[in-house]
Amino acid sequence: MLKLYCAPNTIAVAAITALNEGVHWEPIRIDFEHGEQTRPDYLAVNPKGRVPALVTPEGVLTETGAILEYLGETALPSFVPVDPLHRARMREIMYYLGTTMHVNHAHKLRGHRWADQASSFADMTAKVPETMNASCAYLEPMVEGPYLMGPEPTLADFYLYAITRWLEGDGVDIGAFANLTAWQAVMETRASVRKARADGFVTG
Repeated sequence: MLKLYCAPNTIAVAAITALNEGVHWEPIRIDFEHGEQTRPDYLAVNPKGRVPALVTPEGVLTETGAILEYLGETALPSFVPVDPLHRARMREIMYYLGTTMHVNHAHKLRGHRWADQASSFADMTAKVPETMNASCAYLEPMVEGPYLMGPEPTLADFYLYAITRWLEGDGVDIGAFANLTAWQAVMETRASVRKARADGFVTG
């Protein structure tokens, strides 16, 4: 059985909601409030001290994109487009989420990854509403509806769902983006998302 080290309202929600689409898995909750992610026993699983980390029969995966790709290759192939170009488009969105939008958000609370001065932290935090709004503006015309790439969800939908849960706290009014608002409403109706909420992994 797959095991996922995870915490509520983190990027791990992407893997959680995907796994809830019919995969037999076990959550292992990491208590960020008490710094469990920095303790030796967890660092032995993921030396980066972050979530998610997926324990598979073949080994451990620790990056959201890689975890989603693994699920698409194994338990959830229906969430990967068959057409090569569409499949590449899905990955294009996922790479953007991982390398740009998630990083934009991280500047608010994780400034120490890029700078040492408190003034730099404050500057990065102040920039977050602008950069996250810019990311939403970039993604808005890409939403084909009802899901990102049309009538069926792909792995990218779960990745984006996790990130859009942060928008309000990042100073972004998702209501200003009609396509993303409609897309998010559809995602909220999925049983996988409702279960993540019921289990306390998505709040607010």
